[in-house]
Amino acid sequence: MENISGVINIRKEKGFTSHDVVYIVRKTLGGVKTGHSGTLDPQAQGVLPILVGKATKISDFLGESKRYTAELILGKTTDTEDHTGKVLSVSNFQWDEEAIYKAAKSFEGDILQTPPMYSAVKAGGKKLYELARAGKTIERKARPASIFGIDILSLLPERSAAILDVSCSRGTYIRTLCADIGKKLGCGACMGELTRTKSGSFELKDSVGLDEFKRLFKEGRLGEILIPIQDALDLPKANLSIEAEKLARNGNCVSAGSASLLEGQIPDRILLMLGDEPAGIYDLKAGKEGEALFKPAAFFLSPSQGASHLGE
Repeated sequence: MENISGVINIRKEKGFTSHDVVYIVRKTLGGVKTGHSGTLDPQAQGVLPILVGKATKISDFLGESKRYTAELILGKTTDTEDHTGKVLSVSNFQWDEEAIYKAAKSFEGDILQTPPMYSAVKAGGKKLYELARAGKTIERKARPASIFGIDILSLLPERSAAILDVSCSRGTYIRTLCADIGKKLGCGACMGELTRTKSGSFELKDSVGLDEFKRLFKEGRLGEILIPIQDALDLPKANLSIEAEKLARNGNCVSAGSASLLEGQIPDRILLMLGDEPAGIYDLKAGKEGEALFKPAAFFLSPSQGASHLGE
């Protein structure tokens, strides 16, 4: 199983941590190196791309955008900023659809968020949630986030709630967004149910549950859901020349010009291929003489061991 590489679009169920899912996939595949492309809270559900084998190197290259369906509960605040936490305050919200819409829309664009105490952000070598569980609260530095769009899918006045469709950057806390909308309205708020419907190019409609994953693996049909590295990445591609292969295998920069890799405009980032095998992700840089070079940012090939398979 050590040669398995690719991405599996897993649909995480509520009650599982992201680490639980990684462990189950790794154990099922016989111990192959496994990771994920972005934590999803235990009580949340939805898209969790699982990276297998060499694909564990591509987490930072899978796209910044996320999309969520979130329940906004108005008139209640909690210590975790979601419905699972200890209730800190309850207030009567005077239902106002226009006010809810304006408050939500006001957060579109570039914003600053203060990470919640119940989060995996580290401070002084410890995760914030570890400090929170010990009854400690510390000052946290606000972090930039981008909200590309917020739409209200439905309004539920009988529950003082609204269902939001949020497109945002990686690292955005939807719990904190809900709490901040509540502050804007003056009534307080927390997050209810949360579903991640998209992560980069991976969508909920194409995901598979853990039981289905295990069934397909048992039936020898893993290939039906294992997405190759080159298909998982939304990057321009070009083939390495035979002359450039040895340089690439030894982790060196590759000349875009001398290797005749591309025609026309040279992209800032590219996936170089060796036949059908991804060689690595390369970033454009200028050499000493102003020559256009590709520097490896993530490398998939084994070191050079002699003749190129392309020349055999």
